[in-house]
This record gives sequence, structure tokens and C-alpha cells, in this order.
Amino acid sequence: MADTISWVATIATIIAASMTAANLGPRITGYGFAVFLLGSLCWLWTGLHTGQPALAWTNIVLTVLNIFGIWRWLGRQSSVEEGAKAASQASEGTPGEALFPVSLLSRAPVECRGDEIGTCIDAMAGCGSGRLSYIVVSQGGVAGVGETLRRLPWENAHVSGERVQTEMDSRHFESLEQLSRDQWPGR
Repeated sequence: MADTISWVATIATIIAASMTAANLGPRITGYGFAVFLLGSLCWLWTGLHTGQPALAWTNIVLTVLNIFGIWRWLGRQSSVEEGAKAASQASEGTPGEALFPVSLLSRAPVECRGDEIGTCIDAMAGCGSGRLSYIVVSQGGVAGVGETLRRLPWENAHVSGERVQTEMDSRHFESLEQLSRDQWPGR
């Protein structure tokens, strides 16, 4: 029985680590912590039933941390996202400019004239003005490996719902400045 439980723990831990490392958003990270919780409980059981106190105590602590992770990413973060979504929707019906949650600029799909061309991974804004200068769009690759980063000036982009859109054609987008991972323009 201990062998079976330890294999469940191993598989759960590998799946959970993959889910959180992929950085696919708050919900997936939260579900990753739920799978980590399953793994830590299985490891805890294994430690108690095989006389390994270090394994048991480690997984008591990890169980508490996993419960915190579930609350942080599925409880608290979900509430924050709902608040941002409600404010965005409410702003559409009021005078003045509509609002969007800035956190969207770290995960939104980017479209060129309706065709998805990449994912927004970050944005650069002025310290004093707060105005966005440009967004960084990731294209291609898997989990960040082999991706191309491009600088899309904010004046060529806008937010529509949960997406960033640009009216430039894909050829023009492909000619935009490529960024190295660690050297982005300061202006």
C-alpha cells in the first residue's frame, strides 16, 4: 500500500510542479497547489506509515503551505480578478474613458486584425505620467523556450474585452523591433 501511495505522491508532485511552473494564470496555479496538496498528503501518509519522521514533518509544513497557496490563488486572487472585472464593466457605462485591469497586460492574447499573433507578457509605463509606452508580445515557443519578443508601441494597440488588439497587419507587426530577454529599451 505504501508503494502505491508513494507513486500517487510522486505523480501528483510532478503534475503540480508542471502546472505552477508553466505560469498559465492564477487559476491554473491555484489548481496546481490543490494537486500539490494531494501529493503532500500522500507523502505525509507515506512518512507516517514507513517510520520516516523527516518526510512526515516536511509534508506537514508543505500541506500548510499548499493550503495557503490554494487560498492565495483560488480564493483571494479570484476575488481580486472579479473586482477588476466588475470595475472594468462598470466603467463602460460611465462618461469618460473605459478602464481595464493592468494585470491583463501580463497574459492577454494579442490580435492583429482579428488573428491571434501572440501573448502580451508585460508592459512599460512612465513613472511620472503612468502612460503606457509599449507592451511586450511573446510569439511562438513553448513555455518561453524559443519565443520571440516584440515591442508593440502602445499607440498602436488597444484593449477590447480581455484581448489586446492592433490594427497593423501581420507583416508590419513582424517588422517590429525584436527584444532580447534581458535588454528592453528604456524609451
